[in-house]
Amino acid sequence: MYTELHTTESDAIITATRNWLERAVIGLNLCPFAKSVHVNQRVRYFVSSAQYTDELLDDISSELRALHDANPDVCETTLLIHPGVLNEFIEYNHFLHAANAEISKQGLAEEFQIASFHPDYQFGDAEPDDIDNYTNRSPYPMLHLLRESSITRAVVAFPDAADIYEKNIETLRRLGHVGWQRLWVADDAG
Repeated sequence: MYTELHTTESDAIITATRNWLERAVIGLNLCPFAKSVHVNQRVRYFVSSAQYTDELLDDISSELRALHDANPDVCETTLLIHPGVLNEFIEYNHFLHAANAEISKQGLAEEFQIASFHPDYQFGDAEPDDIDNYTNRSPYPMLHLLRESSITRAVVAFPDAADIYEKNIETLRRLGHVGWQRLWVADDAG
């Protein structure tokens, strides 16, 4: 069995994740769909205490069931943050297959999908320090559990949704590494 994260530690992880969501994802408009969900407090932050991938799969299963049972007007999406496991990006990337298989195993493949975020995220065609990678870099490894219905609504509201990736790359290239670091200056001063 694995140990529960201390509440103070969990609170600090959630605070860092919220800061990232507000400053990077929403602040840079990397995801135009995130703001309303965040402002309306329909994001669930779940900090997993998993130390092994089988424990993380159990948490994914539980969170999928909880999200499935939740009213989308109350809880639309979950950020499953897992600081104790899959800290190496290559292991995390390989794990995504198992995470997606868990959705299918639960019979929820038509209802949910996973978006991936990691502190060392790297696109297959990018160098490790390319600014392009920062579109998916988060303070901790996490799996974003998304409702397919939310994505469908977002695509209707933003018909150019397919262009978001290219726009994000342009935004980060203009921002550069120095600009990215400036987003976190307030955290360093405290």
